[in-house]
Amino acid sequence: MKTILEDLDLQELLRPDKAAFCDEREQLTFSQIAELTRRIGTALLKAGAEREPVAVLLPRSAKTLAALLGVMRAGCAYVPLDAEMGALRLGSVFSQVRPRFLICNTDTEPAAREAGFTGTALQIEKLERQTPDETLLRTAYAHILDTDPAYIVFTSGSTGAPKGVIGKHSAMLDYAAQLKKVLRVSAADVFGMQAPLYVDACLKELLSTLRCGASLWIVPKLLFSAPVPLVRFLNEHKITTVCWVVPALTLISALHTFEEIVPTTLKTVAFGSEVFPIRQLNLWMQHVPARYINLYGPTECTGMSCWYEVDRVFTQGESIPIGQPFDNTEILLLDENDRLSNEGEICIRGVALCHGYWNDPERTQKAFCQNPLRPEYPERIYRTGDRGKWNARGELEFFGRIDNQIKHMGHRIELGELEAAALKIDGVSAACAVFDAERKRLALAYTGECAKNDLTAALRSSVPDFMLPSRTVQLDRMPLTENGKTDRRRVHAICFGA
Repeated sequence: MKTILEDLDLQELLRPDKAAFCDEREQLTFSQIAELTRRIGTALLKAGAEREPVAVLLPRSAKTLAALLGVMRAGCAYVPLDAEMGALRLGSVFSQVRPRFLICNTDTEPAAREAGFTGTALQIEKLERQTPDETLLRTAYAHILDTDPAYIVFTSGSTGAPKGVIGKHSAMLDYAAQLKKVLRVSAADVFGMQAPLYVDACLKELLSTLRCGASLWIVPKLLFSAPVPLVRFLNEHKITTVCWVVPALTLISALHTFEEIVPTTLKTVAFGSEVFPIRQLNLWMQHVPARYINLYGPTECTGMSCWYEVDRVFTQGESIPIGQPFDNTEILLLDENDRLSNEGEICIRGVALCHGYWNDPERTQKAFCQNPLRPEYPERIYRTGDRGKWNARGELEFFGRIDNQIKHMGHRIELGELEAAALKIDGVSAACAVFDAERKRLALAYTGECAKNDLTAALRSSVPDFMLPSRTVQLDRMPLTENGKTDRRRVHAICFGA
């Protein structure tokens, strides 16, 4: 097997009329998806596309998922985009990748042109009418290797500078196999997709659906600001599995939604991106009987690399492990001297590693480096920049970013420690600590019902003076990045000004 398209073709034979990709406007069956990928692949090949990046700028929809696969059908690598990324971010992607072809519609093409795209725009409405050329498609597919690029997704990472991560087919196939085992996916499952389509997080649902013959529903973005309608959506569409960022889950539990409505069909709740506050996790486990799985992994390793199924009740102050690596993946904890340690930087090796960053050899060489434990032969590892530790149970625990350590009042502080202390306080549902290096000031932004004076008093009794924030800001809603993580740059601007 060379690409995930072979899974799609198998599902077309086994379940041709089953709805696979669904949104509010349409439901596409496996046979409709497969046919659409052939039409798109044929159109790209006839336009002259050849083993190159193809940008896709379409609304978040079932048809857009099919378009991404259509790019792969032509032997090309898809570059997923969305107008909500903004003109500056789109322009950065276009200037770095310089794609010759763009799949769009009449509404999104102007945004691409405004952002600097100068190539050939292919309207999805016309691509849908293209007659498939099976000979042309077979010839193109014969030249694909499983090590070829499958996609390029752009992530700002901790620095804010966009980086184009190059995923490959072999890693996608391995990821699909690992997700099937970890999430226990079957054809009976229905995913509720929260992630934008221009980040790697959507691969969990996409690959699992194709590998196992499941279905996925794209959850409307607006529902993630309306928890009661959101849960109604899950129940109406009989969603069995969600793989969401933590803020999407805490939106439901922190706003007392379970007092009015609970999800009735969920069997698996997978979460990641941030630490799940213990109080909120316990609320979920109390009201929704399901498997709860903590997932951890960087975009540079195709998606998630570690998993932990919650098997005990956690109390305030405890850390939820990220558990163990997926099969075919190894976690190395390296100390500052690059020696194997029980605590250190989380480094990853295995087939899941992506090729690196598009047209950026310097950052690629820095992050994807030679394994210092195996100098005898070439082997790459990915340095995540995260800190981890093996606990007494043999479980891996995450301890924040290395670059989130600051020096304040002569003391080394991990910003995550202050956030964890705040989350233990009643009435605090989310917290983000930020530091202004020029002003030498520490600030804490939070959401919840707790009054600022009460929060400050509680922190005084739980953290040393040098960890107390000089400013505390109560927010109605924690600002999030486009992929649902806490937007620390916006929090910094709120606390200290632009």
